[in-house]
Amino acid sequence: MTGAALPIADCHDDLLMAVRHLRERGHADPFGDFWLPQLREGGVALQVLPVYTEEQFVGEAALRRCLLMLEEARHLANLHTADVAIVETADELARVQAHGKIALVLAIEGAEPVGRDLAMFTVLWRAGVRMSSLTWNRRTMLADGVGEEDTGGRLTGLGVEAIAEMERLGMVLDVSHLSEKGFWHLAEVARAPFVASHSSCRALQDHPRNLTDEQIRAVAASGGFVGINAFGPFLRDRPDIGSYVDHVEHAVGLVGAGHVALGPDFMEDVTATVDPVLTGALVDLADLPVVDGLRRPADFATLGPLLLNRLGDEAARAVAHDTLAAFLAKALPPDNAVT
Repeated sequence: MTGAALPIADCHDDLLMAVRHLRERGHADPFGDFWLPQLREGGVALQVLPVYTEEQFVGEAALRRCLLMLEEARHLANLHTADVAIVETADELARVQAHGKIALVLAIEGAEPVGRDLAMFTVLWRAGVRMSSLTWNRRTMLADGVGEEDTGGRLTGLGVEAIAEMERLGMVLDVSHLSEKGFWHLAEVARAPFVASHSSCRALQDHPRNLTDEQIRAVAASGGFVGINAFGPFLRDRPDIGSYVDHVEHAVGLVGAGHVALGPDFMEDVTATVDPVLTGALVDLADLPVVDGLRRPADFATLGPLLLNRLGDEAARAVAHDTLAAFLAKALPPDNAVT
């Protein structure tokens, strides 16, 4: 049983990084001890798990760390088979959700593990990764993140090839963290729908990690969605849970609830565990600016009624769960297409 008013699909939670760090310190089951109860209390039915490359692993260590993080996901799923399952196909997604388990989708945040070898996308696909961005805030071999705007910021030639390769595989392309010029370059060359897994609205808060109205419309026009981020500096100068709903409502007003989802990017418990090296994070982490009432997955139980009140039942259910679930049901391959 949960206290959640709505089923939740969350497009971005870095909990894998926290779980890996704690297990390296000798904790037997940090996912079961903390994160699983949080997800259940918040009513989470679908969770995207990104693999982020920490600053100390950028370079040749990125792939090794990525593979260990992907194995961490397999480990926690094997420990908790009654509650969660990693899904790689649309059929698996339907079966897992029908059985009341939390569906876990593996993703890459930033392409550091790929380096300059696009064959790595096939390796990652076979390892179960179904979504990837080209950058975090920093530069990769494929593109510039929002922390590198002064360079010009478009995709590299290899980045253009990477988009074609991801589309060939069926891997979902994520534009969060991409520089603005890189975004528009990607929009020119992409042929499949693309998404912004955890970005908010620049019209409400002028932050480089947020998307302009024109960008939000472009994501929707591609057939994708924007997952609204709940990190404090992206919402307003003195953020609260109402300001998060403001960003949701603004995006819904622009493109409709069928192109808006949740990507809150809960940071407090992750950074407390990881002792992060976040060079180029674009925010001051000395006093982590979290949103009271929306700090961790259990708080989705509080968010649900606010979405229902502001958006109405149909739109609130779309934003909370159905937009992301329906997108993945179309984007993920069927069972018989995965080798």
